[in-house]
Amino acid sequence: VSVSVSVSVSSAVTRSLSTNAATTTTDSDSDSETPIGADGRHEVVVEAWREGIYEHDNEPRVKRRDGSYQSIEKLRGFLNYQRNPEPYRPPMERVMDWGELNPPEGHEKEHTGVERKVQAARCMDCGTPFCQTHTGCPVNNLIPEWNNLVYNGQWSEAIDRLHKTNNFPEFTGRVCPAPCEGSCVAGLVDSPVTIKNIEYAIVDRAWRDGLITPRIPNERTGMTVAVVGSGPAGLAAADQLNQKGHKVTVYERADRIGGLLMYGIPNMKLEKETVDRRVNLLKEEGIEFVTNADIGNNVDVNELRSNYDALCLCLGSTKPRDLPVPGRQLKGVHFAMEFLTKNQKRLLLTKEGKLESKWEIDNFITAAGKDVIVIGGGDTGTDCIGTSMRHRCKSVTNFELMPQPPPERALDNPWPQWPRVFGVDYGHAEVQAVFGKDPRVYSVMTKEFIGDEDGNVKALVTQDVEITPKGPKAIQGSEKEWPADLVVLSMGFVSPEDYIINDLSLDVDQRNNIHAVYGDFRTSVEGVFAGGDCRRGQSLVVWAINEGRGVAEAADQYLLQKRFDETTSANTVGAFANLSSLSPNA
Repeated sequence: VSVSVSVSVSSAVTRSLSTNAATTTTDSDSDSETPIGADGRHEVVVEAWREGIYEHDNEPRVKRRDGSYQSIEKLRGFLNYQRNPEPYRPPMERVMDWGELNPPEGHEKEHTGVERKVQAARCMDCGTPFCQTHTGCPVNNLIPEWNNLVYNGQWSEAIDRLHKTNNFPEFTGRVCPAPCEGSCVAGLVDSPVTIKNIEYAIVDRAWRDGLITPRIPNERTGMTVAVVGSGPAGLAAADQLNQKGHKVTVYERADRIGGLLMYGIPNMKLEKETVDRRVNLLKEEGIEFVTNADIGNNVDVNELRSNYDALCLCLGSTKPRDLPVPGRQLKGVHFAMEFLTKNQKRLLLTKEGKLESKWEIDNFITAAGKDVIVIGGGDTGTDCIGTSMRHRCKSVTNFELMPQPPPERALDNPWPQWPRVFGVDYGHAEVQAVFGKDPRVYSVMTKEFIGDEDGNVKALVTQDVEITPKGPKAIQGSEKEWPADLVVLSMGFVSPEDYIINDLSLDVDQRNNIHAVYGDFRTSVEGVFAGGDCRRGQSLVVWAINEGRGVAEAADQYLLQKRFDETTSANTVGAFANLSSLSPNA
């Protein structure tokens, strides 16, 4: 049914567009003249500035797809203007530092205010905005609303609408793969709206303009909550519960708050000052944070449970998928999170002037001057590639088990599903710029690791694979040896670590995730809730925020009922105590 609907909608829109072919073209690739200028933005006519009493009277005329220069308008913006996402900094510039990929304020690649308005004008104000449904944004961001507010220059109202559904848009605006854009209705017949760029622009401007300030709850309920884990799920749960008036304490086993945001996502995608800025705001709002608290190891989880009215587990999915082949024990074969975490710790220690040579010798994993092989794709694999490039590796190769995706949607991957198509992420572009070729090798599996006389990995052997109904199958006789001084395993995560689960005797599902029904989030133990990757399995930051908000809602309902029951019980006991004083035997 969904395929039929998609095709019929697409055909109808296509017919509508064909009617206006004389004035507007939707396929930018077929345009004889693109509206995008040499500076990477829509061309404007400076001479056309006009005097007037309204703000928009002084806006320049912008070039449209038909070649004309006219005032910016939204009614037919998706037809008149071309999708133009704000580009990352050039690969050869950004690979030389650990700064964010996105251009900083004032950078030549940063979009102007006019270009941001043009991109916001492409939002169609469609009747059913799939971008904010279950096929698009997991937190149901009010995307058409804040796109329209940006178009009208109402930035303060835009951040208010954005914060209604998303606790941390500065995180998702940087690291989310934007499933909302994959389900954008404009993407049916053209390119989708640059939703992620607009979200990023709203929140960055709000911080810059002082629009994001501490929100101190007016009343406190007297109920206490412990949140275990300070990743995106834990922080979202803590934020929501605190705003409902509960006293929240967040426990983190690492030495810094942020979980995946701090140590799992490298600096070039998410500056750690950005994480600290939000954490400091949460502290000002009344949330207490405790670091180096490994619940279940150096802190008794049952004692923690007895000291709080509710316990929320947002542990993440931290048990990595291993590769059990001969030679796995060789030195130089590491899990992705080990590689990324130690790199990030070194960066932070260096910046703070606390880096000690002994720590670096004993802990740091360097790719400098090495042939690096990253096994596994996805965001984490790309982050390992980008990190290796900044270490000045000798070469980097990325193995993927599955075949190369098609350049366009396959028939079994219709809109509004996430498009499973070939793309070039930041790490791939950097390898292409430096070494002249894409690092990815598809349809291969690792057969064994080869070591030298000192127990260090020096090469690995692969086999080509074919995908069969029963899964990947190795092709005999296709073995190939690859030089490798450093191998990074980036094959995802299988489940949360189990020591807290065992201590609390929690039920788990068939994948060893904590069993708690989505929407309810209660575990098998009274007063204990679970959400995020430890419940749903490895997923996106935006899904973690969704789950954290859900955990908070469920825990809040439990706490309110618990407070009501305790108050009622106390009043009842007090009433009977008064009656007993009237007894003739008193």
